Amino acid sequence: MNLSMIVETLEEILGKISFVIQFMALFSILTGVLVLISSLLISKFQRIRENILLRTIGASRSTLLKINTLEYLFLGGLAAGGGIVLSVLAAFLLSRYLFEISFRMEWAPLALVFALITLLTVILGWVNSTSILKAKTMDILRS
Repeated sequence: MNLSMIVETLEEILGKISFVIQFMALFSILTGVLVLISSLLISKFQRIRENILLRTIGASRSTLLKINTLEYLFLGGLAAGGGIVLSVLAAFLLSRYLFEISFRMEWAPLALVFALITLLTVILGWVNSTSILKAKTMDILRS
C-alpha cells in the first residue's frame, strides 16, 4: 500500500470531521441567537415596568438608554464569554482525550466572536427598547 494514499485518506477523513464540527458550531450559534432574541422579547414587559418606574422617579430618556445599553452589554458579554469558555473547554477535551492531538487555540476568532455576539445583543436590546422608551408613562400605568 502506498503511503501517500494513506495520508490522502486520513486528510479526507479529517476534512469530513472538521466539516461536521464546523456545521455543529454554526448550528449552535444560530440556535443561541434565536434563544437570545426570544429571551429579549419575553423580558420586554418586565423592562417596560422597570422603565416606567424609573421614569416616575425622574429618570431621563438618556439615563434609561444608558441603563439598558449597559444591561445588554453585560448580558451579551456574559453569554458570549460563557459560550466561548465552554467551547474552548470542549475543544480541549476532545483534542486531548479523544483525538489525542495537541490543543492549539486561536485568540483572534474568539475575540471576534465575543465582540460580535456582545454587539448583536446590544443592537437587539436597542431595537427592543425603542418601543419601551417611546411609550407614554400614563398610558402604560392606565393599562
